[in-house]
Amino acid sequence: MSTNELTLTLVGWLGTEPRHYPGANGATPFTTFRMASTRRWFDRDKGVWADGRTEWFTVKSWRSAARNVAESLRKGDPVVVHGRLSTEEWSGPDGSRTTLVLDAIAIGPDLAYGSARYSRTVYASGAGPEGAEGEIAVGDDERAPSDLSPHELDGLELDDDALGDESAELDPLDRLADGPLSLAGAR
Repeated sequence: MSTNELTLTLVGWLGTEPRHYPGANGATPFTTFRMASTRRWFDRDKGVWADGRTEWFTVKSWRSAARNVAESLRKGDPVVVHGRLSTEEWSGPDGSRTTLVLDAIAIGPDLAYGSARYSRTVYASGAGPEGAEGEIAVGDDERAPSDLSPHELDGLELDDDALGDESAELDPLDRLADGPLSLAGAR
């Protein structure tokens, strides 16, 4: 862990659909999306809310969180993202460009605009959450994660034995990073 990293928490809206890259040929799977954040304040002189400049960020999530983000979030969803800020340089038709990138440590829906129901992703058969295609254990239903839609995962109840002994040792905050979230409600 670096001692001089720049961590940042953003509150904003998904500006694009999340794009999932499964990590073929041993590469680490990741999901990326663009996020907009606009500063807002109350202008006392005019008696109205005022919007500042909209800042755009590219957000990247990795490994198991990448898949959960791809299955849970959609363009226009309000989110809160905490991560490490960096820049990426690339060449475009107008020359050299720079993009602000937030490598996500934690991502969740902004519950000020809707409700969410958490559903933990559980792997069986020794398959870990590191992007491995293992069996997912939810009650008596054991299928590959790719065979279950997010809606099917929402309705299933976890068997206490499906979590295994190691779940008792996990910090509750560590558990949040492993499961998909689905938003419900009006914006």
